[in-house]
Amino acid sequence: MDKSNDVSNRDSISLSICIATYNREEFIAETLDCVLNQIQVGVEVVVVDGASSDNTSSVMGEYVSRHPQVRYFQEEINSGVDADFDKAVGYAKGNYCWLMSDDDLLHDGAIERVLLSLNSQCDLVVVDAEVRNFDMSHLLEKSRLNMDGDKTYIKGDENAFFVDVANHLSFIGCVIIKRAVWMERVRKLYYGTLFIHVGVIFQSPALSKIHVISDPLVIIRFGNAMWTSRAFDIWIRKWPQLIWGFTNYPRQAKELVCSTGMKSVIKSVFQYRAKGVYSLVEFRGYFADSKDNLLKIILYGIAILPVRFVNMISVIYVLKNESSKFSIYDLSLSPNASRLSRWLSRDLSR
Repeated sequence: MDKSNDVSNRDSISLSICIATYNREEFIAETLDCVLNQIQVGVEVVVVDGASSDNTSSVMGEYVSRHPQVRYFQEEINSGVDADFDKAVGYAKGNYCWLMSDDDLLHDGAIERVLLSLNSQCDLVVVDAEVRNFDMSHLLEKSRLNMDGDKTYIKGDENAFFVDVANHLSFIGCVIIKRAVWMERVRKLYYGTLFIHVGVIFQSPALSKIHVISDPLVIIRFGNAMWTSRAFDIWIRKWPQLIWGFTNYPRQAKELVCSTGMKSVIKSVFQYRAKGVYSLVEFRGYFADSKDNLLKIILYGIAILPVRFVNMISVIYVLKNESSKFSIYDLSLSPNASRLSRWLSRDLSR
């Protein structure tokens, strides 16, 4: 169902902020308020609702009635986040589309900064982001990219861009892409990956010009992802399959982005055990048929270790090697978090 406003013709819109949402009545209003506080002439907001069963449609109805820049499309069935973002870009009238998540916020001046960067006629603009806790009250990570300054990649730089930025692109809210580029590239192949934008960006041929803004313009609300319960499957199976499926990038580049070596697999699985999302169920589903007997024995051993013990060891490792608020907060979210991770998480919030 289209409950959109008729803002103007496509030629007059520079930027469409495209949001795919599902059952986010508690958060979508705060996100829209943040965006609308910065809205400018030539900017619209396109929201595709994947058949929410909560009060999202009523919340959106109020925004559509008050804000002519907001266009709302309510789907009759849930087609998945990839299809909904694809639909949002299809509905968009802007020359560029900012693929915005439905519970994150923008720093002051973010839209103006992006609009200025569009003057360089890039195929893609990527913005940095900071990470905050669930209620946005405490900073967990100041920057996901940690670049010294803005950077532009042109043809011939695609391997460098892939290595530098691919992991950051797992967060969709950092992507501003030229609509014509999106529409002319393969998209349905990436439905179900949960990372359609990554598939669009890294498929062949390489994009001609990419600009990366090193200042964090987006504030990520950590611990609120719709896919938290599926995190193990996403990061152990879906993400590696996607990254390693790009045949136009060399093995060494893919290994830097998503290592498949034994040490990396063991470390990742240990971390997921610490978070309480890896057990004998996951071992049997993912690793029981492995031909590497040593790896299989190690992963079985991790699956039967006490979660709180693994959680505590992981916290100690973080304190010794990373001192990361983000990592400690992540470990504290486990239902079986150790007293150490919960205490440190509370301490970080003071």
